[in-house]
Amino acid sequence: MLLTLSAQARVITVGPQGELQRIAQAADIAQDGDVIEIAAGVYLGDVAVWKQKQLTLRGVGGRPVLMAGGRSAEGKAIWVIRNGSFSVSNLEFRGSRVPDGNGAGIRFERGSLSVRDCVFEDNQNGILTSNFSDAVLSIENTRFAKAPQQSKPPPHLLYVGQIDQVRIRGSRFESGYVGHLIKSRARRSELHYNLIHDGPSGRASYEVEFPNGGQVTLVGNIIEQGPDRSNSALIAYGAEGRFWPENRLDMAHNTVINDGLLPAWFLRAWTSTFAADLEFNSYNNLWIGLGFRSPGLTGVIRGDVHGWRHQLKAPRDLDFRLNDASEMPGGAAVPINDLRPTDEFSLPIGVRPIATPSAWLPGAIQSSAAKRL
Repeated sequence: MLLTLSAQARVITVGPQGELQRIAQAADIAQDGDVIEIAAGVYLGDVAVWKQKQLTLRGVGGRPVLMAGGRSAEGKAIWVIRNGSFSVSNLEFRGSRVPDGNGAGIRFERGSLSVRDCVFEDNQNGILTSNFSDAVLSIENTRFAKAPQQSKPPPHLLYVGQIDQVRIRGSRFESGYVGHLIKSRARRSELHYNLIHDGPSGRASYEVEFPNGGQVTLVGNIIEQGPDRSNSALIAYGAEGRFWPENRLDMAHNTVINDGLLPAWFLRAWTSTFAADLEFNSYNNLWIGLGFRSPGLTGVIRGDVHGWRHQLKAPRDLDFRLNDASEMPGGAAVPINDLRPTDEFSLPIGVRPIATPSAWLPGAIQSSAAKRL
């Protein structure tokens, strides 16, 4: 449990009819355990530093929009979360810019942060974390989009530093520019049932990158690289050297799509960095388009299938189910328990549960009328 509130928790209301009119005022007076309820509306330049140890921050009556408007907290972000256990939900962060080029919607420095049902759009970094090895970040049902068009430093929709763990579930990442959609240096990175696609106009580099390796789990994600890419790899592991003592890459039931006309690295791993101690497991992933995986990446590989865009129902409309007429070689394996999907991504955002099928389909979407392999 990330956040436990006492029965005596105070509720502080922010908005035109609230106890306070500005979010920054709430940051000044809130005590540990309080609930901050922010009314729907636009909050221009209302930046804040949260120094408490335990807070719940949520939008009510619609989703409030926090517009940076040229302002930042400590030259870092719209919100800076210093060190505590925080829950943030139903809020939208837009337009963060700072002189060093790393302006974030939220700058998460230490502690534990849960983000749910939020939007991060047009920020130099949607969420940017520090490098404290005991920090934990959880993201669910949240959209990251529209990286600004700057090249130095490259903007990332999500940039996770060398923290203990990041968990991302049922979320959506799209429209990058030069930087990555997701970049994680965490000791453990767990991505389940997300839509990570650059789209027809995006110019992201890697869709997903783990530059320092670590323990990475990818289950049930749809990962698509657009035609106007700025890097030929979709998933990258270990490009900047090892940092963590344990390194493992587990992938199951992901649909990985190269939408360009040139070949791509579906998965590129710098295996020489990790000698022989990189553990790799790959079950029932669906690789679509022209591309290949790192030839030196060995381990347990079962049920992976290569296919083509015409075998998907309507990928331009984000319908990644297999066609009824799909004919793919091979057969899907039974994934091991820890990698067995229980849900799948559901438009426009979030997940829907799936029943265990009598036979598994390759890829992220099981709700298909396609022939079962």
